[in-house]
Amino acid sequence: MNIKRAKQEIIDAVEAYLSKDEYGDWLIPRVRQRPILLLGAPGIGKTQIMEQAARECGVALVAYSITHHTRQSAIGLPFISKKQYGGQEYSVTEYTMSEIVASVYDKMEETGLSEGILFIDEINCVSETLAPAMLQFLQCKTFGNHAIPEGWVIVAAGNPPEYNKSVRDFDVVTLDRVKKIPVEPDLDVWKEYAYKEGIHPAILSYLNLRNSYFYKMETTVEGRKFATPRGWEDLSRIIQVYEQLKKTVDADLVLQYIQHPKIARDFASYYDLYQKYQADYQVEAILRGESFDRMLAKVAHASFDERMSVVHLLLSGVRKAIRRAMEQEAVTEKVFEVLKDLKMNLDETEETAAALERFTSLLETEREKKKKQELLDHREDVIYKESIRILGSYQAELRLKGALKGEEGFDTLKALFAREKEAYEAFFTEAGETLEHAFDFFEAAFLNSQELVVFLSELNTDWNSIEFLKEYDCERYYRYNKELLFEDRSARIKKRIEAL
Repeated sequence: MNIKRAKQEIIDAVEAYLSKDEYGDWLIPRVRQRPILLLGAPGIGKTQIMEQAARECGVALVAYSITHHTRQSAIGLPFISKKQYGGQEYSVTEYTMSEIVASVYDKMEETGLSEGILFIDEINCVSETLAPAMLQFLQCKTFGNHAIPEGWVIVAAGNPPEYNKSVRDFDVVTLDRVKKIPVEPDLDVWKEYAYKEGIHPAILSYLNLRNSYFYKMETTVEGRKFATPRGWEDLSRIIQVYEQLKKTVDADLVLQYIQHPKIARDFASYYDLYQKYQADYQVEAILRGESFDRMLAKVAHASFDERMSVVHLLLSGVRKAIRRAMEQEAVTEKVFEVLKDLKMNLDETEETAAALERFTSLLETEREKKKKQELLDHREDVIYKESIRILGSYQAELRLKGALKGEEGFDTLKALFAREKEAYEAFFTEAGETLEHAFDFFEAAFLNSQELVVFLSELNTDWNSIEFLKEYDCERYYRYNKELLFEDRSARIKKRIEAL
């Protein structure tokens, strides 16, 4: 199962486990709410999908790596208490609350969310002394004498034995009490996530050419050599910052993240070529609609890898323009919502600047609450911060114009807001023109070729592009996409006929 499907399985399970009937009872009794066990290779995104699943379900998340715990921190410390049995007093051993259970209650108090996911990573790598406690946790949903609070779904993750020498196999009794989900790395699914997260285009281009290097795990006499999705994502972040700081990206840097020397050296060489192609092919000029006759001659004699790199350079420029337009649209909508609420609650006696400050403060509080509850991803947080910045600039401009109130003050606000609408329309138009210029080049250089198929396929993978094309009517996109789907369907039918 790929990581996207695994995330959906978790979301579906959480929603099912937390559903109640008309009497407030769980539709699935707590004893039948099996803990979810994710089993997959290290570095493929098991922890990240937990954060995404919790956000999408609107519940809290408490995450622990169990290998960092001792028996005492997991089940609590023993202490002696006095109890009466049959009229006689006895000394008995009890346990303090587990640090893990206590953290669940702390999270509930901190966020105000009574429901959530308790995620325990590396659960099958525990020490021998902690193994019985983990089996009890999976079977009984308790740590020591303390149960996990109701409304909390247990998800655990582990690695198969071939990836970790410390792995302990679960017995059949335990496996028969969990909802087991095997997870495999899948480049196509990861690309959907990568486009949304802004992974460096050179990495996406490289992995499209070297599919097998997306996830690689080898055991040699020198030890483990590996490349993982987590490594590629972290490498992307450092490359983006290095480029801003004008620092050198070389094989030594890549090897710190992609710990497979052959792949690290290969990517470092490709990165240098990618930068060279960007300058040689004047991609930015092509996307501005400037003449590309000289580039056509160059690309006609290029190698396959070079042509595919050009495709991804063009794709990166198109995606960048579209992303900017979609983010501006989201900011414009957020600012509009605040102004609409202000209009509905307009007080003729209150200064408009003061009223706007009050509503902006409510937006800041909303952001802080969601941030504390970990219900915001990076993109959503940026949209909140940019909206708050714009509203703050409106307040400053209103105060410069004097003590405006009522309709007069709101008319001034509408005039200020018109700038945001104009900015969005400009970004939207620019994104559309960028896409059209890309198609101009593709029709001249790659018409009816594999390169055009790759360009369309990658556009169809990018969430921002999909949303943009719902609003922007690009005739060539729909025409070529329709042809692509028809050819794909014809190929599948032909394959079935040949199999008969």
